[in-house]
Amino acid sequence: MSGTSLDGLDLAFCEFETKDDRWTYKIHCAETVPYTSQWKHTLSNVESGSALAFVTADVEYGHLLGALTRDFIARHHLEPDFIASHGHTIFHQPGKRITSQIGRGASIAAETGLRVICDFRSHDVASGGQGAPLVPIGDMLLFGEYDYCLNIGGFANISYQMENERIAFDVCPANIVLNKLASLADHDFDRDGMMAASGSVDRKLLKTLNLLPYYQMPFPKSLGKEWVVQQIFPLLEKSERSASDLLATYCEHIAIQIAAAAEGKKIAKMLITGGGAMNGFLISRIREHAAPAIVIPDAFTVNFKEAMIFAFLGVLRLRNEMNCLQSVTGATKNSSGGAIY
Repeated sequence: MSGTSLDGLDLAFCEFETKDDRWTYKIHCAETVPYTSQWKHTLSNVESGSALAFVTADVEYGHLLGALTRDFIARHHLEPDFIASHGHTIFHQPGKRITSQIGRGASIAAETGLRVICDFRSHDVASGGQGAPLVPIGDMLLFGEYDYCLNIGGFANISYQMENERIAFDVCPANIVLNKLASLADHDFDRDGMMAASGSVDRKLLKTLNLLPYYQMPFPKSLGKEWVVQQIFPLLEKSERSASDLLATYCEHIAIQIAAAAEGKKIAKMLITGGGAMNGFLISRIREHAAPAIVIPDAFTVNFKEAMIFAFLGVLRLRNEMNCLQSVTGATKNSSGGAIY
């Protein structure tokens, strides 16, 4: 799994069991491999390059994923049945029926000699769906004891049960913006939200952010990096406030949007995972605004839940079972998505 925040490649070796229509999981071992500065630059800029550069990055990144996975398997003495790979999103414009995650599955298969399931989003987008979020079926089948499942990665996304349907959507950009702001002070990220905690909220900027039209749109809906570049970054770049003030303001924005997304149930538990769960200041602001009781699980689940659920999507794909929900994405039908090499 690789997210838009570019913190690295998440690798997880997972085991799943099903009994009496109930699924259980275990993450046996997992790690994050940081990207080199060269790969960070490539993944950040391939969207604005030539068609040849895009195809080259797709193939070479696939070989990188394959080599890193092969090394992970060897070091931990693993015998996996298959590899499920999300890849790295470069384009996501479902309104144009476009989504692209690079990391060629054929390259991964060639490097590892294992079956590879990848390209999980394309079939849903081709069927009129958002192609995102895909994690909610895992939330439903593996974390059903929680009223809300919130993941705070590059984007914050939430899922929950509404009557007999699973509902999910991207809430707002998160670490993709926070990390960008931290870089203004020469940091890769704002550790524990300490910079944000030292800043002051720009109320005018906060109001402008909260009034962006996306937040009034009904679900299903999803966000991509392109939207952030067009809608969020220009607002921040116009501001003359310090990096700490901008971080404080944006954390407040995230917390307000999450609270709005989870306002439907009076007594509720909300599971929070993803890198944002380790941002103490951000979590404190969410607690201040949101009604549900917040549960932050063990570090493995916080860091690798998303990678684990993509492994689970691979399991469902190989069983020819539904792994993409129409109620979540807005597609014309449920589907079992993923290309197999």
